[in-house]
Amino acid sequence: MAVSVRLEPLLEKELELTAKRMGVTKSQFIISALERALGRKNPYDLLLQVNAEVREPLPEGLAHMSPTKVALRAKLQEKRQASQADWLAFQEAKKQGLAWSAPEPGVDSP
Repeated sequence: MAVSVRLEPLLEKELELTAKRMGVTKSQFIISALERALGRKNPYDLLLQVNAEVREPLPEGLAHMSPTKVALRAKLQEKRQASQADWLAFQEAKKQGLAWSAPEPGVDSP
């Protein structure tokens, strides 16, 4: 069922930016907010459910961090390593006088 809501321009812009930052549509953001407001979606219950499902031991030295933070840290480290590899490849191509272009995301280069 479609519902129409009138928003002040400033509020609509804030909605748009926040939804974009979170990687969801405005509709998805509004639906999620309504579910939380109506008590149908409790973030704390979701956290407990995720923690119950993720029972892997944390790497040594990261025991104080949540599994989500550990996973995020690993993903960021992967991204950083890929970025460094691209930079080194660019520098090498520059030394050799070759044109270099970044590899397409998700495509492994030889």
